[in-house]
Amino acid sequence: MTSQRARDRMVQRLMASGIRDPRVLEVMGATPRHLFVDEALAHQAYENIALPIGFGQTISQPYIVARMTEALIQRDIPQRVLELGTGSGYQAAILAQLVDRVISLERVRPLQRRAREVLSQMGLHNISLRHVDGTLGWPEHAPYDGIVLTAAPRRIPDALLLQLSMGGRLLAPVGDEHDTQSLVCITRTERAFFKENLGPVTFVPLLSGEIL
Repeated sequence: MTSQRARDRMVQRLMASGIRDPRVLEVMGATPRHLFVDEALAHQAYENIALPIGFGQTISQPYIVARMTEALIQRDIPQRVLELGTGSGYQAAILAQLVDRVISLERVRPLQRRAREVLSQMGLHNISLRHVDGTLGWPEHAPYDGIVLTAAPRRIPDALLLQLSMGGRLLAPVGDEHDTQSLVCITRTERAFFKENLGPVTFVPLLSGEIL
């Protein structure tokens, strides 16, 4: 269940679900998702389900990771991407194989440490990991061509939108954890921020504060 055959079956399911970008499909098929979950759950790594990673967090289902990635690179490949919520490191790993640089923020230190080990094992060295409360982004290195949230705020903070470069895109689940959430894509232009609803999703809430 951790073989290339299992990854190939996952890619076939992604295609059947509407993922079309060959770049995304190739990277999803080449990335060992089982390394990002607990060994006891490795046999479920290539099913289209979210899995627990500890501290009340999950690794998103492959379809959601692929959908967010596809939407992010739909027009242009962003050079620098900010991720809020490293979690297992899986989304960062997918992005790092498609963009020049990923800056990923995580509030839970043990999750960040484990993600660093796996990403290093994979030889992905274009990812900068930070242990911070990332709810307002990382303005020190703004602007970003892309911003990805892997946890859901009730609304997108203005501070995050202002860290987008012109033409940049932000992908985020938005909504209350006990109510309907929507995956939104926001594009910044010189005149306005354009919002597109990509459909219903379910994510853990975006929380503030740091855990050592």
